[in-house]
Amino acid sequence: MEEKQYLLLPGPTPVPPVVLRGLAKPMINHRGPEFKELFTELTEGLKEVFRTENDVIIFPSAGTGGMEAAVANFISPGEKVLVVSIGNFGDRFAEICRRFGAAVDKIDFPWGTAADADVLADRIKKDTKEEIKAVFVTHNETSTGVTNDLPKLRKALGDHPALFIVDSVSGLGAMELETDAWNLDVVVAGSQKSFMIPPGLSFVSVSKRAWDAAEKCTNARYYWDIMAARKYAEKGQTPYTPALPQLTGLAESIKMIKSEGLPNIITRHRRLRDMVRAGVRAMGLELLAADEVSSTAVTAVLAPPGIEADTIRSTLRERFNVVVAGGQNQLKNKIFRIGHLGYVRELDILAVLAALEMSLAVCGYQVNLGQGVRAAQEILLKS
Repeated sequence: MEEKQYLLLPGPTPVPPVVLRGLAKPMINHRGPEFKELFTELTEGLKEVFRTENDVIIFPSAGTGGMEAAVANFISPGEKVLVVSIGNFGDRFAEICRRFGAAVDKIDFPWGTAADADVLADRIKKDTKEEIKAVFVTHNETSTGVTNDLPKLRKALGDHPALFIVDSVSGLGAMELETDAWNLDVVVAGSQKSFMIPPGLSFVSVSKRAWDAAEKCTNARYYWDIMAARKYAEKGQTPYTPALPQLTGLAESIKMIKSEGLPNIITRHRRLRDMVRAGVRAMGLELLAADEVSSTAVTAVLAPPGIEADTIRSTLRERFNVVVAGGQNQLKNKIFRIGHLGYVRELDILAVLAALEMSLAVCGYQVNLGQGVRAAQEILLKS
């Protein structure tokens, strides 16, 4: 019998059986009435998840493709942008902006911490000529397990006309996000996270202010042309051949999201986060992010002194068929990251914590077996 693999990554995440069946549906004509009905259904479903009345555009890409579309369509070469970075994906937004000719001003915060809205407000106040055309922010920093307070950061702009552009690739669906209520101009999300389908789709919500900027944008784009995407979406089509299996899988995913209810999904993700953090702490390990900014999508754990994080990861994989993520850039081999978003349940977390305890023991770390699992069980029983 094939051994179950516990895929506890911050993406790609496990795919539910009903979504797998959706992925296997027969091909249809992407210029025909069946596709129009499917596409319309998906667009309306995505708006509910984004909590918006704005347009939501679907691109056939990884989340980074959505990030690129969020730059290429709204920022012209030479325009000034401000990027708020708390980790690897904030840095990525800055690099994409540079590649498309923007004049990038960057505010860096230490990895493992959240952005300070007061620092952003001070920087915005200095822009008296209103040269900054957009502020780019990461909602959930996947590389560190830290979540930014989007409403506070948005309010830091005050009356400044800059667009507020958000990477919520690993945030949307795992934590609260109110596109309209928080006045977010552009929000990017991805299929392989809380939407529980394979990589291959990105979603970009666009406010009226952002559409106005897109109409004036002089940057080069063809495949990522959001104006063309909107024009075809009005007809229930995409400009180019869509990723049909991902779209039929997404239809099943949205049905699951509606059935469980977005508030219940967010509550479940909080519970999974709390279980992981309680369990890891009970093992005597340290967490990278403070509780008040901790992600409900992924938890970054510091390897104990004398043991490399990648050794723990390889032991988990080889001995117990548990797959977790490693650290990136400056955190490489210093942390391991436990993903707990999407199609993950409480029993999965308990099993992974048990495997982690045994892996630590194999690596020579003194741990009381069962203590971490019991701490997580206490969180579960209180919920």
